[in-house]
Amino acid sequence: MMFDRESYDCLVSAAGRVNIIGEHVDYCGGKVFPVALSLRNIIYIRPNGTNVIRLSWTDISDKIELDISRLEKYRGVKYADYFAACAYVLREAGKPVLGCDVLSDCEVPFGSGLSSSAAIEVSFIAALLTIAGESVDPVEVALLAKKAENEYVGMNCGIMDQYASACGVAGHAMYLDCATLDCEQVPVRMGDYALVVANTNKPHSLVASKYNERRRETEEALAVLRKYLPITHLAEVTTEDFTRYGKSLASPLYERAKHVVEEVARVKEAADCMKRGDMPALGALLRASHASLRDLYEVTGRELDALADAANGFDGCVGSRMTGGGFGGSTVSIVLKDAVPEFTRYVTERYTREIGYPPTVYETEIADGITIRSLK
Repeated sequence: MMFDRESYDCLVSAAGRVNIIGEHVDYCGGKVFPVALSLRNIIYIRPNGTNVIRLSWTDISDKIELDISRLEKYRGVKYADYFAACAYVLREAGKPVLGCDVLSDCEVPFGSGLSSSAAIEVSFIAALLTIAGESVDPVEVALLAKKAENEYVGMNCGIMDQYASACGVAGHAMYLDCATLDCEQVPVRMGDYALVVANTNKPHSLVASKYNERRRETEEALAVLRKYLPITHLAEVTTEDFTRYGKSLASPLYERAKHVVEEVARVKEAADCMKRGDMPALGALLRASHASLRDLYEVTGRELDALADAANGFDGCVGSRMTGGGFGGSTVSIVLKDAVPEFTRYVTERYTREIGYPPTVYETEIADGITIRSLK
């Protein structure tokens, strides 16, 4: 479709993300280690002087109008609900929400585990603030985007995706404490290696998956362990504490909590590996993370296991794991730069032979989070 992008007042974008390590610990108050990607959601926007938000997309023919006075009625409306959620939480926060014309162009593949939903939420909230003349604070935008997804869409996610989408810094990984939002921007120094993202191309929906069930299980495990430990978050449990008190948990709460405790420890080691440029050690942590997500947290599945196994079977790959919520989506691998083309062929052939259709391997870079550009 052809669109007159220059007829809009401004362009606001936000990044997709890939989490190097630290899966399913953000909502447990743990630390994570994501990067923002050059795959983005781009919002073209202009005020229209009405009480209506007119939505259009570059890749679908639908056009939907949102009545700003009745934003609560769009829950579950395909394509529109995430946008309505953003406008709704802004209005509830006392921010002005202006009628506007919106063109959304999403480069982040849907269902890829690379946080297309967070990129949409963050970019649209930042765009609405921009045309209203409000300041755009990336952390505030991330928190509002999380609220939109939790309370309106019904996805009980943590803060990692929205924070990474909003606050990423090019060339850096975010060593983010999800309990406090303290964040250390760690330079990505990979030497002869590159991060390679591959999509299983299995359609999935985290809302319809067992994601919310896993969160409930970790909350139940926390309630049991708080009888023995003065903790607020499950991620505060040390490996020593878990050795002593973990036996108080019945299956599957034991396995879910064990993953969280051990994954938190792996994240700290991973940040240290990145700081000293030790990619083989970081790769070993990725392999251990995937095994834990497969065996203890049970969120991988046939496609993700096949893709990670193919990657880990390639000589030039020091480690690969699933990234994102699971149940489909993508892997992240650490691969020798010179071997990336051969790696892509090898993984594609092996995965296709086992699953029946090919994965998609992305060429992407570590980018900034929110960007705002005037088109006038």
